[in-house]
Amino acid sequence: MCPEPGQSSEAAPEPREGPLPGPFRKVSILVPVYNERFFAEQLLQEVLSAPLPGGLEREVIVVDDASTDGTREVLEAFAAAHPGTITLLRQERNRGKGAALRRAVEESSGEIILTQDADLEYDPGDYGRLLAPILSGEADAVYGSRFQTGGYRRVLYFWHTVGNRLLTTLSNMFTGLNLTDMETGYKAVRALILKSIPLRSDRFGIEPEITAKLARRDCRIFEVPISYRGRSYDEGKKITWRDGLRAVLTILKYRLIDDAYDERYGHAMLLGLSSTHRFNRWIADTIRPWVGSEVLELGSGLGNITLKLLPRDRYVVSDTDPLHLDYLRNRFGDYERVEIRKVDLELGEDFDALEGRFDTAVCLNVLEHVRDDETALRNIHRALAPGGRALVLVPAHRWLHGTLDEALDHHRRYSREELRERFQQAGLRIDRLFSFNRVGTLPWFLNARILRRRRLGRFQLKVFDSLVWFWRFLSPLLPLPGLSLVVVASRPGEGAD
Repeated sequence: MCPEPGQSSEAAPEPREGPLPGPFRKVSILVPVYNERFFAEQLLQEVLSAPLPGGLEREVIVVDDASTDGTREVLEAFAAAHPGTITLLRQERNRGKGAALRRAVEESSGEIILTQDADLEYDPGDYGRLLAPILSGEADAVYGSRFQTGGYRRVLYFWHTVGNRLLTTLSNMFTGLNLTDMETGYKAVRALILKSIPLRSDRFGIEPEITAKLARRDCRIFEVPISYRGRSYDEGKKITWRDGLRAVLTILKYRLIDDAYDERYGHAMLLGLSSTHRFNRWIADTIRPWVGSEVLELGSGLGNITLKLLPRDRYVVSDTDPLHLDYLRNRFGDYERVEIRKVDLELGEDFDALEGRFDTAVCLNVLEHVRDDETALRNIHRALAPGGRALVLVPAHRWLHGTLDEALDHHRRYSREELRERFQQAGLRIDRLFSFNRVGTLPWFLNARILRRRRLGRFQLKVFDSLVWFWRFLSPLLPLPGLSLVVVASRPGEGAD
């Protein structure tokens, strides 16, 4: 197949203001409850009294999963006694832990989400330990492990422990992680990430599902030891071997299915394209001869091209999407010469601090996402020093515009004449204008115009990427227009070539 590196998401929600990572003001503690009449009040008292680090506020969202033993009345009385702190949601029928958590995630308003089982197996006194790696900016998710040393642990069922370890091992095999306790009920996750993950499992399959999707998103996952006072089945433990079987099926399912982004966020295709490492190398190699030492990359997305162009004396990666900015910080936060900024191509004020500071502006498959591309090009002109170069890659040919372009939020595909006119109006001189990826033109036309697909299949991308070495040789020989156009333009002035 023929991927285009969809680098930007101009229609995505505006990022939260403030430095990266953003300030953490509130933690949302999610408590799914089913038939815990004798333990629910005590557990919630412990949740409210547990100390929180960093002056965090707390909101507690309790979901009663259609309890039948009087739990609902206990929860209603407790919520009435703690207005503003306890939010009680009610399921009309029993749907399981996953469904309850899914609803609670939607209602949460904190910057961190922490899951808390309603039995007394997990100790809220461990909240500080769970939250610390996120508050320090080191982690996106933290798992409380019952099998690491450092806290007390009630000794109970041998085969239950074996089952947990087997599920964790299987999960690790398919995610590439090295967790010690995938099934733990204590998970703390940055809300910005968890809210953008589609949660499908209704019951205990939610644990391997969350793990698989965090791994696919390349999130930074930490583990900390926690205390664990496990219950026996006589004391009300509910998980059974059937749930273990469902967990195995869930692990296998999300190894095969790309489902790490909620469709509302429009990142699923981008995640798939990020895996085409050879294709991204082809793009980087194509523009590398004109890349200088002071670089501004606009619409960096997941940093697919960035990695191929580093190191440089100074490299600014930018995007408008809060999820992309988080991802870029995770990926490049430790790079001394890399700066991460929110930059909107259509906002002049975002370029006030960047004016005239770069010898190179890289803008790959971004311009077609921007409604006002003339303003975008003028802002690129502003960012360049005299003689600096703009390296722009855009999708070509209106007749290729189809369902894939719609899915990627492309406002247009360009002709050579349009590009010459746009760049001239922006005060940029085109030095070179050439086609890229002739191999991809017919497959794109087939998928986007004939088959009307809205997503590139994982298998297609993998096959295409594995043969990039051959496409690079074949592409210049084909009598076809390229799928994309590459523009090398410069800002005239002193020092220009």
